[in-house]
Amino acid sequence: MCLMCHENEAFFAGKEDPSRYVVTREVHEGSLHGARGLLCTDCHRGMAFPHPETPQPADCSVCHNDQTTQHAASLHGQAAARGDPLAPSCSDCHGTHDIRASSDPRAMTYVFGIPQLCGRCHQEGTEVSRTRDIPQDQILQNYSMSIHGEGMYRQGLTVSAVCTSCHTSHFILPHTDRRSSIHESNVAATCTQCHTLIEQVHQQVIEGRLWEEEPHVIPVCVDCHAPHKVRRVFYDAGAANADCMRCHSDPQLTMERDGETISLFVDELAYNASKHGGTGCAQCHADVTPSRTERACVTSVAANVDCAICHAGPVDDYTSGMHGRLAAQGVPEAPTCLDCHDHHATQDNIWPTSPTFARNVPDLCAGCHREGEPAARLVRKEGYEGPDIVNSYVMSIHGKGLIESGLVVTATCPSCHTPHKELPPTDPESSVHRDNIASTCGICHHGIEEEYASSIHWIGREDAPADRELPNCEDCHTSHTIARTGLGDFRLTMMNQCGRCHEEESETFFDTFHGKVSRLGDAAAAKCYDCHGTHNIRPVTDVESTLSRRNIVETCAQCHPGANRRFTGYLTHATHHDPHRYPYLFWTFWGMTALLVGTLTFATFHTLAWLWRLWRSPEEWVFARKRREPAPGERLYRRFTTFERSLHLVMLLSFFVLAITGMTLKFSYMGWAQVLAGAVGGFATTGVLHRLAAITLITVFLIHLGDVYRRKQASGMTWKEFIFSDSSLIFNRTDLREFVASVRWFFGLGPRPYYGRYTYWEKFDYFAVFWGMFIIGSTGLLLWFPEFFTLLLPGWTVNVATILHSDEALLAVAFIFTVHFFNTHFRPDKFPIDPVIFTGRITVDELKHDKPREYEQLVRARRLEEHMTHQYPLKLQRVFKIFGFAALAVGLGLIFLILYSMLTTYL
Repeated sequence: MCLMCHENEAFFAGKEDPSRYVVTREVHEGSLHGARGLLCTDCHRGMAFPHPETPQPADCSVCHNDQTTQHAASLHGQAAARGDPLAPSCSDCHGTHDIRASSDPRAMTYVFGIPQLCGRCHQEGTEVSRTRDIPQDQILQNYSMSIHGEGMYRQGLTVSAVCTSCHTSHFILPHTDRRSSIHESNVAATCTQCHTLIEQVHQQVIEGRLWEEEPHVIPVCVDCHAPHKVRRVFYDAGAANADCMRCHSDPQLTMERDGETISLFVDELAYNASKHGGTGCAQCHADVTPSRTERACVTSVAANVDCAICHAGPVDDYTSGMHGRLAAQGVPEAPTCLDCHDHHATQDNIWPTSPTFARNVPDLCAGCHREGEPAARLVRKEGYEGPDIVNSYVMSIHGKGLIESGLVVTATCPSCHTPHKELPPTDPESSVHRDNIASTCGICHHGIEEEYASSIHWIGREDAPADRELPNCEDCHTSHTIARTGLGDFRLTMMNQCGRCHEEESETFFDTFHGKVSRLGDAAAAKCYDCHGTHNIRPVTDVESTLSRRNIVETCAQCHPGANRRFTGYLTHATHHDPHRYPYLFWTFWGMTALLVGTLTFATFHTLAWLWRLWRSPEEWVFARKRREPAPGERLYRRFTTFERSLHLVMLLSFFVLAITGMTLKFSYMGWAQVLAGAVGGFATTGVLHRLAAITLITVFLIHLGDVYRRKQASGMTWKEFIFSDSSLIFNRTDLREFVASVRWFFGLGPRPYYGRYTYWEKFDYFAVFWGMFIIGSTGLLLWFPEFFTLLLPGWTVNVATILHSDEALLAVAFIFTVHFFNTHFRPDKFPIDPVIFTGRITVDELKHDKPREYEQLVRARRLEEHMTHQYPLKLQRVFKIFGFAALAVGLGLIFLILYSMLTTYL
């Protein structure tokens, strides 16, 4: 019935605090009183309707007589009796209508809420703290930082002491009242509610007999453990330390042990400034008993300090770690706590002067782990063959970040190996074990660890292969020699790292342009992770993969801004050895191989047959060879014009550049190619040189075509007549007849042919230029501008173009530097050099022998004289020859390297 009105706030709108009168059914039924079936009138008596103007407050003593009696006698109750408006009543602590049991986490008196509940009045700044005489200050703040507060709030210990544990819940009295739970005569009993075995715990600082014979001389708990600031131990004015320092403050204090003089001096200033400055000597030196009347300590039998008294966790880690195991085995070099932390001047690791400060840790660990030191010798003995650990770290990205840049947040030795539980990487519990190393690195590289966890390499995958290990951080980045990922050395190293597992893919990668230029030291070229990702590598069937259909264009566009869908059809790991998967590549390769082998085989037999003929009939060419050198002042026949010779010179130079830069790329796996490319600045330079030479050669070709057109126009002939004329460089029926006649002559079956201006082998050289310009030039342009050409062509045409370009170039180089060099250098009648293409001049006798039909045509037409000219100065002729021999040496050297590379590769 009461709730008919008290659930409606509108009934109490005129009241000073309407909310005081509003009670909902849910609040009442959810309270402790409602749960026990109490009615409103059980607490609010004399409230017949209509209610009196001044109703009496609820009387809690009806049910809670003991508590109200204690409250009335307490400081709070006495203040209330005096009419103090700040005195708390029952409802101030328990609530009004939503009273709950103290075991209910929602209750105001639940153990977690008590410090805040009492703090409403007793924390600094409240009216009570400012206007009432309270002996302690900063009560709530001190409690929250005490051992009790930390136990409550940091560790969630609901058994930790709160305000009511010491002051009681209702009978709160000043510490001067003998009835008070915090009176000096009652403090021990109050504390022993939680802390038992007080005599045993304090036997090293309080003589046992005093507890019974003279208990009045024993300090009460709060004499050492300050109220509200309770920590593990508190010694007022350092009383225990003063006893120790009476002796140990003497710098001359020493002792003898095993023939060694040991200093027992303790620098009190350094000790007080250390991390242990507030810690008593006896807390660490547990065998020291100040309660002894004769002497507190016996240094001759003093036990080692047990750091586990305070540092149980780190000591447990140390004991189970490699350092602790070695120490337990009696290894003298095994480090203990004091090898890393000073005896008495122990400093926090955040202090720059501490040995364990991040900047100092490498030097600290180097004391044992530097090459030649005990730990380094031990790991070498156990089979470690890697580089010096300390120097490797110093040169790594972590070491440089710490030492050179002063980044104290960078990883140091304990960041990876933990500070105390260092274990070998083969131990499953080790922080650097294969299964744990990702989470270890993830402490700093959390985002990368998350990416790695989603990749195909994640060792925690449910479908991880059982027959091989998946790569972790160390496999790619190494352990101590970790390099900046943006550096060229790292990018180049990663190709080999991936190849250790992906051998087949690695081999095919190195057949591509990306792989070849990478072998030549080009760090900018795409590497494995540029396409597949770094830590987020996924199967290509995964839509999130960088190589999925949705993302592959964007991936390629990182290096190729004009990439398109067709462009991504480029076969990055294709091989020309598989006719089923890659038939276009297979047949292109073998077609070019047949062309290469066929052409060179035919040329080889032709050359050998020629040599056979010349060797069998020297009388046919010895005289002509003697007449090759003109007499002083003799006029010579001009075979080539200055314009033609200039074009040839530029073509020669550009061809040599193309040959050298191209062959270094084709044979990039060979050391000579890498050295040669490196000598001129790497692929960044050779690539530019190759393209410049290609542009130059194309330009020469176009100029030549322009000159052909000019001469055709001047001749008055039709194109057919001009092309197939006797002075043309294009094949005609005469060349076929001369070829047959030459073969007959080689074998003594007929006379030497009557050669004209251009022989069939010279025309073949000329034809090779046209053929090469078409094949090599067109494929070269496609490879230079693949984004443009794949707007029309499928991506695999880039693979086909690579084979065509490479093998045709090899054919051109092989032919020019063997067959062509034979015709210009090694023919007995031309040896050691035929300089006509540089000088443009030959003797008339040589013309008669070499080109008899041309000579007769000139004589018959009375045009020989107009082609006669003077000799070049001897010095200039010598320059021509030196240049020719230099070109010969370079060409033959390149042929030797090519043969060597092919023999070592295929044999």
